[in-house]
Amino acid sequence: MEDKILRKLFLGFMHIHILHHARQKPFYGLWMIEELQEHGYLISAGTLYPMLRDMEQGGLLDVDSVIVGGKVRKYYAITAKGEKVLLQASEKCRELFKEISR
Repeated sequence: MEDKILRKLFLGFMHIHILHHARQKPFYGLWMIEELQEHGYLISAGTLYPMLRDMEQGGLLDVDSVIVGGKVRKYYAITAKGEKVLLQASEKCRELFKEISR
């Protein structure tokens, strides 16, 4: 039970990480997997790519396909809607962290 709850919480945190990095510069999936692992999130391609697809379909990310070394690599960048969602999430995170750090 505890693991399921933590997984749900961490998936939300990962969405925020994704939007944050997409705002900084376009990224590709393998880079994001490695970035999230640096923060302690063990995520597979089978979890990340559906998440990215959902975020694209939700209008939070734009995708640009580029040929790199003869292979197609998808780069993800934040949209205006994604910027708004990230701003709202940031505000809620600040509010929550302020409250729980008392």
